[in-house]
Amino acid sequence: MNLETLRHSVSHIMAQAVKELYPDVKLGIGPATSDGFYYDFEKSTPFTPDDLFRIEKKMHEIIKANVPFIEDIFSREEAIKMFEELNESYKVELLREMDNCNVTVYRQGEFTDLCRGPHLRQTGETGKHFKLLDIAGAYWRGDERRPMLQRIYGTAFLEEAELQSYLEMQEEAKRRDHRKLGVELDLFSVGGEIGGGLVLWHPKGAVVRGVIEDFWRDEHTRRGYQLVYTPHIANASLWEKSGHLNYYSDLMYPLINVGNEEYLLKPMNCPLHIQIYKSHRRSYRDLPIRYGELGTVYRYERSGVLHGLLRTRGFTQDDAHIFCTPEQAPDEISGVIDLVKFMMESFGYKDLKVDLSVRDPLHKEKYMGGDRRWHQAEEILLTAIKSRGLDYKKKEREAVFYGPKIDIHLADALGKWWQGPTIQFDFNLPSQMDITYIGADGKAHDVIMIHRTVLGATERFIAGLIEYYKGALPIWLAPIQVAVLTISEKQEGYAAEVLAALLAAGLRAEIDKEGGTINAKIRQAEIKKVPCILIIGNREVAEETVSVRERKIHKNVVMKIEKFVTRAKEKIRNKEVG
Repeated sequence: MNLETLRHSVSHIMAQAVKELYPDVKLGIGPATSDGFYYDFEKSTPFTPDDLFRIEKKMHEIIKANVPFIEDIFSREEAIKMFEELNESYKVELLREMDNCNVTVYRQGEFTDLCRGPHLRQTGETGKHFKLLDIAGAYWRGDERRPMLQRIYGTAFLEEAELQSYLEMQEEAKRRDHRKLGVELDLFSVGGEIGGGLVLWHPKGAVVRGVIEDFWRDEHTRRGYQLVYTPHIANASLWEKSGHLNYYSDLMYPLINVGNEEYLLKPMNCPLHIQIYKSHRRSYRDLPIRYGELGTVYRYERSGVLHGLLRTRGFTQDDAHIFCTPEQAPDEISGVIDLVKFMMESFGYKDLKVDLSVRDPLHKEKYMGGDRRWHQAEEILLTAIKSRGLDYKKKEREAVFYGPKIDIHLADALGKWWQGPTIQFDFNLPSQMDITYIGADGKAHDVIMIHRTVLGATERFIAGLIEYYKGALPIWLAPIQVAVLTISEKQEGYAAEVLAALLAAGLRAEIDKEGGTINAKIRQAEIKKVPCILIIGNREVAEETVSVRERKIHKNVVMKIEKFVTRAKEKIRNKEVG
């Protein structure tokens, strides 16, 4: 039995159950997904968790009845008439946009739905291994100008053990959710009065971000990148020349009128880096040139897709652009791959997966440039992948409008993959923006431009780290690295001396000033996910030592503060992640 077919069939059973329980509901769409299914409904009052239990109970009744899934074929006009009589306006809208041809409709019992199929033969074949999971809002067809529907998510599996394993993983994912942990650890807040998809970094979150960005800057400088800064807005004519207004306007904010000129918030940094390149006449002897910037960009994302730090409207890209000759391009791309592997391993990510993303061969009009250049670019990227002995998958329709790219995916703590670093080959934008270099022959030649990010979006990367480590960041990343705790007020003077020594050594440390028992203080430090706890009692004061309690080690070790500082700084310097 095909899992996708099973889930699609269960989604129809859910829709039937909803219609039987709430006859006035109107149907949207209900596809299978990579890990389950959903169905969208228009309902005058919100669904509640209790409704999900009622719907599940009704679904079991439909499955037990074991009615057949029956496929019927109608002309488009016949189908429109039928769904008009059923008062299913969303189905009618879909049908009116179809070509004038025959369409398929599936029925089970009294329930009728517009659907391509396929489905199982009978409802009883779906089994009982399903669960309704959540309720969310979803704009009809993803357009926030259209009605807000209610989406019910669910999942289904072939075996009960698979379902239970998935549900356990979902519970663990909730415990790791960066939105929940971000609030508990006081790292950031999103939205509210400042607007959806916009992030406020609190002091502790700003520390984490600062440590990551300092590491990024140091490593890029060491590898020959020159760091730059560019403004948040630029003249609209620049974005028109770069092609973004033609190919990317849906994700750009409206024009800003300033006097007699029009400006746009930047969705990308590349046209601005090009302007820096163009500020001087460039020779082949100058190349490669590598510009890097932690540049904040702004993209219009619909409110329905905003998701904590993972999907925002303003975010910082660790953006860099390499300007080089065609002959230099393979080595430059290989160098980026080496940088990616080094930095990801420094953050604790060991498992990487590589995609070669190319254009849609059936819709080449959506992309800039001709076949020759696209083939050349794809070959250069492929050569770099193979030179590093990396396995890869070729993904059609995943290229950006100006060139193919390498997408690198990271495995999270639950074994799921999410996109991180990307390396984009661009021969089109340099030509579009009139940038060249003078070759050894004294003539002007087109520059090859490589767009690349290692972290991707800083916000998204930090969200991934929070979930990967369940908030318990490694000592080199932790906002507070050391908590100093006293057993009673008698040790506060010595504790202040210990804190001063820690701060002087460059460690991020704090004293618990809340009072209470030592066990309560330890528990509070553990809730804050502090990697190292120093406990001070009368013996530690008398011996001028500290009792060290480290994360995941359930035995305290007494040592001199100097020894602890040396050990801690070594772990930070080595970027230990254990």
